[in-house]
Amino acid sequence: MAEAKTMTLNMGPHHPATHGVLRLVLELDGETIVKVTPHIGQLHRGIEKIAESMNYQQIIPLTDRLDYTAASLNNLGYCMTVEKLLGIDVPRRAQYVRVIMGELARIMGHHLWLGSHALDMGAMTVVFYTFRDREMIMNVNEELSGYRLTPSFLRVGGIARDITPDFVKYVREFVKWLPKALDGYHTLLTDNIIWRKRTMGVGTVSARDAVNYGMTGPSLRGSGVAYDVRKALPYSSYDDFDFQVPVGENGDVYDRYLVRMEEFKQSIRIIDQAIENLPDGPVKVDNPLVSNPETDEVMQDISALIRRFKIQCEGPAVPEGEVYHSIEGSKGELGFYLVGDGTSKPYRMKIRSPCFILTSALPKLLVGHMIADVISIIGSIDIVLGEIDR
Repeated sequence: MAEAKTMTLNMGPHHPATHGVLRLVLELDGETIVKVTPHIGQLHRGIEKIAESMNYQQIIPLTDRLDYTAASLNNLGYCMTVEKLLGIDVPRRAQYVRVIMGELARIMGHHLWLGSHALDMGAMTVVFYTFRDREMIMNVNEELSGYRLTPSFLRVGGIARDITPDFVKYVREFVKWLPKALDGYHTLLTDNIIWRKRTMGVGTVSARDAVNYGMTGPSLRGSGVAYDVRKALPYSSYDDFDFQVPVGENGDVYDRYLVRMEEFKQSIRIIDQAIENLPDGPVKVDNPLVSNPETDEVMQDISALIRRFKIQCEGPAVPEGEVYHSIEGSKGELGFYLVGDGTSKPYRMKIRSPCFILTSALPKLLVGHMIADVISIIGSIDIVLGEIDR
């Protein structure tokens, strides 16, 4: 009998459909994948190590660059971890604004996912629609912070400053617009016969396997597991809002697509409730460790002003201890583990990246499929390498 032979093929690290510098070593039997080895160390960012040399407030812009498609969610997860270590509570107005920014960021992330996922598989029109609508959110970011992609607007203890009337106006316009845009996305893809053949029954993962591999977010919920950190462990006033957790049935690429499409609607639902019921009050905690002095305090005690500005320059001295806090990022559960040693800089910071876990599940998802299916499966788990190689 002739000896069976396989072929080794490199996909990436510069393949446009790997969504970053991901290298997959594929072992093929004809066009069928029999083995997959992901290589993720092409980026060399070192964010976790860099954080050890910066004070806690200075680290915030670094977190924007993790999942840069949904930057404000990274800010939220990090800031809440530091606040947990400090033992401080953020004012409710700031919590609501954080929720609005976070859900807008989630939609931004889903827009980039949908446009690029469809483009990878030959549906070019979709990306023009998603980027058109994504620009509306970037206008909101620019109104608040001056930056469109990475606003860095959140602060330990609250937000940088109060919102503007134009912010409320832009958010309301977007809430009114997106449901119409979603109808257009569905018209282009949901019942498209080519889209369905490329996604249905492809990259199937059972609920048991998804849990065992540590998958979270839409990739887990697509397999029928209704786990969402916003519901399971509510934070930042999420328990004030009425929303649903969409789940799939089959755990394939198509179900993961449908879950995210429904998440667009649920995020808009949360934003609408938050902007219409925005509480009055301060937007940052009154704590000299984390907030700047107000004008009346400046006039009362110049020595207190000097001490407070010194703290702001050097950074707050955070108590010794270690904490972990997680949120629901756009890709799944995003967690931060911090070790404080009593100084103004973290002794250690470790990031629980959902994309790292999802990438480790690629061998399970890809083996047994064809080379062409690699494109749709990678797109369906929505990875960002900036969050993986950190």
